[in-house]
Amino acid sequence: MIQPGMATMLAFLATDAALAQPILAALLRDAVDDSFNAITVDGDMSTNDTVLLLANGASGIDLGTAPQADALKVFSAALRFVCGILAEQIVGDGEKITKVVDIRVSGARSRTEAEKAARAIGNSLLVKSSWFGNDPNWGRLLDAVGYSGAEVVVPAVKLFYQDSREDDVSVAVFADGLP
Repeated sequence: MIQPGMATMLAFLATDAALAQPILAALLRDAVDDSFNAITVDGDMSTNDTVLLLANGASGIDLGTAPQADALKVFSAALRFVCGILAEQIVGDGEKITKVVDIRVSGARSRTEAEKAARAIGNSLLVKSSWFGNDPNWGRLLDAVGYSGAEVVVPAVKLFYQDSREDDVSVAVFADGLP
């Protein structure tokens, strides 16, 4: 059961930086939105999910002050990176998981529209079956996007598969309304 709200999962993050609670909460919210809150395995949720970021200030470095603006950006990027790695590991550790797939939607009218399309793809049993069988079945992806509730302009849809994040080669499987 993994889908926001994160499901039967506890994540504890700690830093010795000095950060005020409102800043800490905002940084964590941004990091969690694009990591833990963006994952799914089976589309089911649980009531038992928590991500905590604790800051004890022991380093004496107050990242919330103006001279530390660059350091705060570095801290934010590091927090996003750590949350992303942990979220991906949660998916990879899911029951009977054989593939971890990163779905990226661009060109949507809004983040909400993009998330509708991505969630429909990620939760589709037909899409998952094609991935399990190493079958880049673009029709199943388009079907999921079609019923997602997101506004879709089919001639503008482009679907690509890429073997891994490290692989710079992506293969178009659907573009300009054609396979």
